[in-house]
Amino acid sequence: MKNSFKNLTLPELKAKRDELNKKYLDLRFQIVIGHVENPLQKRTMRRQIARLHTLIRQQEPALKG
Repeated sequence: MKNSFKNLTLPELKAKRDELNKKYLDLRFQIVIGHVENPLQKRTMRRQIARLHTLIRQQEPALKG
């Protein structure tokens, strides 16, 4: 899943980022409650969100200053 985001368009990347952010928030609540089977899922999800942020920044046009 590491490279599965590279062929997405900018709106798709932003939608995927928002979706993963919501899942990450839910996962954090589940970890606090103690109902998580795989605690390493938090790390992998956080890294996926970081990959999406990087790809979004690469595709956005550079701001002219």
